[in-house]
Amino acid sequence: MRDPRQSLAETLRHIDSLLGDGQSRGDVLDARQLSITSGVPQDVVEILLNGRQAPDEDITDRIIRRITHLRETRRRPDGSRHSYDEIASSFGATRASLSNLVNGRGRARGSTQPAREAGQRQSRSGGPLASTQAGVERFFFGEPNGWLSAEPESALNEALRPVLAGLRTAGGPDSYSGNRAMALRTAATLPDDEWELVERFINTLVRQVREEREQGS
Repeated sequence: MRDPRQSLAETLRHIDSLLGDGQSRGDVLDARQLSITSGVPQDVVEILLNGRQAPDEDITDRIIRRITHLRETRRRPDGSRHSYDEIASSFGATRASLSNLVNGRGRARGSTQPAREAGQRQSRSGGPLASTQAGVERFFFGEPNGWLSAEPESALNEALRPVLAGLRTAGGPDSYSGNRAMALRTAATLPDDEWELVERFINTLVRQVREEREQGS
């Protein structure tokens, strides 16, 4: 599996390559909206967009924080939040079980047991937390999709896909200058070993074309 940080960096390079003259990332990337879409806190979104590493976060804390985030940002048509009872009953759980999971996590941090240790034990146990994650994701997204537990880099990368697609569409599929600029900038960022592979491939391709032309003459 590819490193999420590498995938995010590649997406950001592609976005940079498609920006018009005088444009910067800030002109097309809205950190607040990306935070709402990805579930990554806005300050962490800004950290990742600047090429720095996201701070560590316990996976259970992340799942519970994003459940709260979904209730705040994916509301009913009338603007009210979905109730714990409404969400929990959709996957056969009780209001109390979901409410206690979300609200009880904060109380657990005040106990003598380190929060990270408690979270790791609950995460490893699967069962209730795993079924809750799947149920909440199904309620908000229609199916379990890993959104609640996704690493910040992966979550932000997914939120950037529509932005990248929009820039590609705006540039047009036949935009020679845009495609050429993207290819040149991507090539310039390749590490030496990967660039050598590309160079050998190009040289081999040129040699084969020459040989075919000589045979046909």
